[in-house]
Amino acid sequence: MESTFTPKKRERLLPRRPLLSEDEKRLLKVRDEMKQRRPSFARPESWRYVRIRESWRRPRGLDNRVRRKKKGWPRMPGYGFRGPRRVRGLHPSGFSEVLVHNPAELEGLNPKRQVIRIAGTVGGRKKELIVSNADALGLRVLNR
Repeated sequence: MESTFTPKKRERLLPRRPLLSEDEKRLLKVRDEMKQRRPSFARPESWRYVRIRESWRRPRGLDNRVRRKKKGWPRMPGYGFRGPRRVRGLHPSGFSEVLVHNPAELEGLNPKRQVIRIAGTVGGRKKELIVSNADALGLRVLNR
């Protein structure tokens, strides 16, 4: 079942921006500013050994300098680095992201506040169905 819309027409019909309050728009900007100042948390000693990857792991050793928050060592992640609670978990565009596995899960979604991301385990045939149903409902698909 092929969609009758061309990509340009489809883009004009879908909402460009989410329906957000002024406070939520302000908090999204605050979150972006916080992200600029937040340090990149690298796994301790990953800069020293090739076998240790940079992805963060909490240090648990008794003598670990990062765990003990010694001066001159990288900082550990903490709740002070989190974004504002009302916009936490939102897509950078401001939409709320919903993971979809089948066309039935599209029912009841709000196109003004939510966008869908098709799960990676969904095959091609079902993905086409989901995309065509989303177009009919006016939902934006992130991984079309």
